[in-house]
Amino acid sequence: MMHKYKHSEAKSCLIDKHIAFIGDSRIRQLFYSFIKLINPQVREEGNKHGNIPFEDKSASIKVDFLWYPEVNGSMRQRIKSWTEAATAKPHIIVAGAATWSIKIHNGSNEALTQYKINITSIAPLLEKLAKSSDVYWVLQDPVYEDMLSESRKMITNEKIDAYNEAAVRILNSSSRNSKAKVKVFSVSKLIAQETIMKSSDGLHLPESSRETNAMILMNVYCNKILKPIDGSCCQPQPPLTLIQKLAFCFFTLSIFGYLIINLIHRNNYRKNKSCTDLENGEEKKPAVSTTVSTLETLLHSFCKLGLIMTYFYLCDRANLFMKENKFYTHSSFFIPIIYILILGVFYTENTKETKVLNREQTDEWKGWMQLVILIYHISGASTFLPVYMHIRVLVAAYLFQTGYGHFSYFWIKGDFGVYRVCQVLFRLNFLVVVLCIVMDRPYQFYYFVPLVTVWFMIIYVTLAIWPQIVQKKANGNCFWHFGLLLKLICLLICIYFLSYSQGAFEKIFSFWPLSKCFELNGNVYEWWFRWKLDRYVVFHGMLFAFIYLALQKCQVLSEGKGDPLFSNRVSNVLLFISIVCFLTYSVWASSCKNKTDCNELHPSVSVVQILAFILIRNIPGYVRSVYSSFFAWFGKISLELFICQYHIWLAADTKGILVLIPGYPMLNVMVSTFIFVCVAHEISQITNDLAQIVVPKDNPTLLKRLLCIGGFFSGLLLFSAVQEQSRH
Repeated sequence: MMHKYKHSEAKSCLIDKHIAFIGDSRIRQLFYSFIKLINPQVREEGNKHGNIPFEDKSASIKVDFLWYPEVNGSMRQRIKSWTEAATAKPHIIVAGAATWSIKIHNGSNEALTQYKINITSIAPLLEKLAKSSDVYWVLQDPVYEDMLSESRKMITNEKIDAYNEAAVRILNSSSRNSKAKVKVFSVSKLIAQETIMKSSDGLHLPESSRETNAMILMNVYCNKILKPIDGSCCQPQPPLTLIQKLAFCFFTLSIFGYLIINLIHRNNYRKNKSCTDLENGEEKKPAVSTTVSTLETLLHSFCKLGLIMTYFYLCDRANLFMKENKFYTHSSFFIPIIYILILGVFYTENTKETKVLNREQTDEWKGWMQLVILIYHISGASTFLPVYMHIRVLVAAYLFQTGYGHFSYFWIKGDFGVYRVCQVLFRLNFLVVVLCIVMDRPYQFYYFVPLVTVWFMIIYVTLAIWPQIVQKKANGNCFWHFGLLLKLICLLICIYFLSYSQGAFEKIFSFWPLSKCFELNGNVYEWWFRWKLDRYVVFHGMLFAFIYLALQKCQVLSEGKGDPLFSNRVSNVLLFISIVCFLTYSVWASSCKNKTDCNELHPSVSVVQILAFILIRNIPGYVRSVYSSFFAWFGKISLELFICQYHIWLAADTKGILVLIPGYPMLNVMVSTFIFVCVAHEISQITNDLAQIVVPKDNPTLLKRLLCIGGFFSGLLLFSAVQEQSRH
């Protein structure tokens, strides 16, 4: 993966540095492309066959081009002067030449022989410089022979290959360069093989290729300094933190513990194996307990989780697998979308119940949305604004379901107990907490989980505070309905105030230890932005649930199998309005020109398409009575899919794509997707198993577990503080 350096980043990396480009016109091109990364206003002017200086005084960066078109005594003398000079040597040296030697000597073999002699004499000097500087030898790019002028016809690709072969052999042959090796910059040659036919003269690369070469050179030098997450080249593997080492020890002990218990059970089973009664020859089978102990379930879950987390670490923290940049095309996004939609239709089944937003339907909704979001991420479709705006609606729809689902549960059940809260919080956060530890990432990095967690707590607090108003109480007196609406209005006012008071919002979440959860890159701005982007949609979900349940109680809705939701006339009118609203929103989103302006409107208008979809999906009786089991299966593990994609399907923290099988992109996507889905499903099972153990229904036991969890997070904060201190 190649990080695209901004001007500010390039200056930050190269501050107080001296860079020297030494060679012919091709090196001069690379020099200009490189300094344009520092200052894009630079123009290519001056003596083409002479030295060209460049200096950025604001960052004390000095970049020189030195005109030495042949590898000869003059170039050797210049390089030798750097090795002998008492003054500071260049921090980066980029050298290369050959085409002038071919041209001047008409491609003779004697010139090649002399080139070998000259580069052999220069090699020890370059290696000496490489002990204190970064030295790159640029291989010669191929030419487009049909376009070469008559004076350059002797520069053939056959000759260039011979010169490159000589340079590589001489620079890499000696054992003396084992410690301080001159780096051979061969990527330019690879790029030229694909783009040289676009050259203006057959010899020099087109500008886009030169810019890529310069960006790669910047990545090679600066990645190890700035450590950009999307620059996978030339970075050392990050050292294990104290918390990661402790996690490794814990998972290792869990694996050994599970193996030991398993061996003990096997031995006990063999000892109690059925034996033959010597008197009557009958076989007696001992009563073997089929129940699995809590400890064994716990160790088994952590054993599996440890192996899975090892895979996570190898994929996105170790330098074991390659990563590649995303490149968006319309076909890479829309063709998979069409494919999965067709596939989903083939797995249509009848629902168990025909209520609006029944369990199968919401699972189906989550499933197809999650698959679309996954395709959006892997295809890099965020660069295409209409797609981005529609994906924002899908994220909002998830939060709408959060408001709808939790409000419905508390309103109908009236269960505000600690057990329910702990179960929800555990299922939402377990995987993310483990990933924060193993992958050394802040909690806010997995932004969606903090978002749904905070909104769940807001819903809980809104409904649980005095007076607690639930459906059973409200049915006895309609006054309580107005009381609940008053609560919702107060919630809306609070949301409105916080959305337009960034200072107040940041103060709330900047208090320790909340700041440890919601800070990213040293501030809570990212958290404020994420929260603000969908600030009203959870409220809309709660309000929709209240209105729907009220209408259901009043028997206004017809939710029988095959029946339209309202009378035929009302159903047809509402269905028509819903389709018009749905399409109108899509037209508006597709015509968006500015992401910032559209994001400002999104929180208020996203509910239009969400409600339109719900009505289109539920008004016709037949449509409400069926669902796609294919999408519903993915919907049940949608949270795990969303989180796992960060590290084992995408790579570099979602900036790139994981490459398990280089050179075969389709096969790679198929294999990595299969593993990714299996892992997400397994983690879902592990979370469910552990939730039963960690969050028991018995209140005294639950209280003890909560104290243990509190101790665990206190220890985590302590170790985190120790890590921060050691880093500083």
